Amino acid sequence: MARIRKLTSLSLTCLIFSFISILPPSSSSDKHFQVLDVLASLHQAHQAFKTSSTFQSRAGSFSLPIHSRSSLPSNTDNNYTDLTLSRLARDEARVHSILSDFTPEQLETPLISGIRQGSGEYFARVGVGRPEKEFYMVIDSGSDVSWLQCLPCTDCYHQTDPIYNPSASSTYKTLTCTSQQCTSLEISACRTDTCLYQVSYGDGSYTVGNFATETLSFGSTGSVSGVAIGCGHHNEGLFAGAAGLLGLGGGALSLTSQIKATSFSYCLVNRDSTSSSTLEFNSVPPADSVLAPLIRNSLINTYYYLGLTGVNVGGQPVPMSSKLFEIGGDGRGGVIIDSGTAVTRFRSEVYNSVRDAFKSMAKNLPAAATGFSLFDTCYDLSSLTTVSVPTVSFRFAGEKTLSLRPSNYLIPVDKDGKFCFAFAPTSGSLSIIGNVQQQGTRVSYDLANKYIGFSPNKC
Repeated sequence: MARIRKLTSLSLTCLIFSFISILPPSSSSDKHFQVLDVLASLHQAHQAFKTSSTFQSRAGSFSLPIHSRSSLPSNTDNNYTDLTLSRLARDEARVHSILSDFTPEQLETPLISGIRQGSGEYFARVGVGRPEKEFYMVIDSGSDVSWLQCLPCTDCYHQTDPIYNPSASSTYKTLTCTSQQCTSLEISACRTDTCLYQVSYGDGSYTVGNFATETLSFGSTGSVSGVAIGCGHHNEGLFAGAAGLLGLGGGALSLTSQIKATSFSYCLVNRDSTSSSTLEFNSVPPADSVLAPLIRNSLINTYYYLGLTGVNVGGQPVPMSSKLFEIGGDGRGGVIIDSGTAVTRFRSEVYNSVRDAFKSMAKNLPAAATGFSLFDTCYDLSSLTTVSVPTVSFRFAGEKTLSLRPSNYLIPVDKDGKFCFAFAPTSGSLSIIGNVQQQGTRVSYDLANKYIGFSPNKC
């Protein structure tokens, strides 16, 4: 009996140690590790195939509901692996367009954001015209010109809503060729004193049509008249059922500039969620926001740069020079924050250091046999319900730190429990903070005071 008890005690000891390897660490090391709920993440992934039907809006000066691409009625993906691959393919196309030939000459144009038309991941429900008609429109902080498909439509892609008919709106008005809005376009033409616009994107997609003013409505929170938008009669590209694009960039023709917004904010729900959050203009940022300097590149107005100085993994700074995040004298480099890019991209030397630091502290995680698409570091968590993972945080000027949730950097790529480290390298010097790392956090752009605020759990 004594021998049996000894063996049982030994087995129990082994079992306890196996649990310790995956359970959350003690409070003394909370800054080094946190718990990823594997089952909750996989359950959320299954929600990607359900359609959202209701929208909740938070009060603000102007407010619009926003929701993820997967909740649009036109979403046709029905396999999570295929869904992830299509997301990453769209993301690669967008990032490639942003990074390709990133020269000062191209940086000067306020029109070319580098977005691929198929890469929009978050959408707003926007009212257009009088009487008001609502449309799904991609929200894009990396574009300036807002536009939507219009009748008569010579060349249009499929969209969820009926195509906008300008002749049915009493507030639609074409712009003349000498108007300030028309002369602010980088690419324009004139026909019988009517301004024509063209926005070309990095992959060859484009929209062409009349440049006009129209009334835009923000749900029940108000409307603005005289907003310059593109009325596209020739549109090439896949837009996941959206009617067009809402440009939130920093240029003169962006929606934020035209309505003279002193600030705007959004909270992006989980990419697989059927719930919604809000896009708000001129609302007060949450008091607990972690603030980062908003930096402007003198050679380009569209993108929003922020003062990232480093990355912490496991509560410790990853050794690297802060100069790797700075804008060079030639306009290259720096760090932009982008609602349209999904996965955060770091220049390769930064990415390699961050990945290696994570891997060295995540030796308790069972490594997957292979990577997945653009991800080279993946784990097989199929047999686990929760797991302890190293913390990851962004460090800003003034030693302010934004801690990411585990679901912001370890994401499921299939329904079986394969999770990947959701960062990727770039071959250029520009880094991009993507929407996977922004999910679940209200991101506030204070244009007047020149800072970007991050407030977790304020959706």
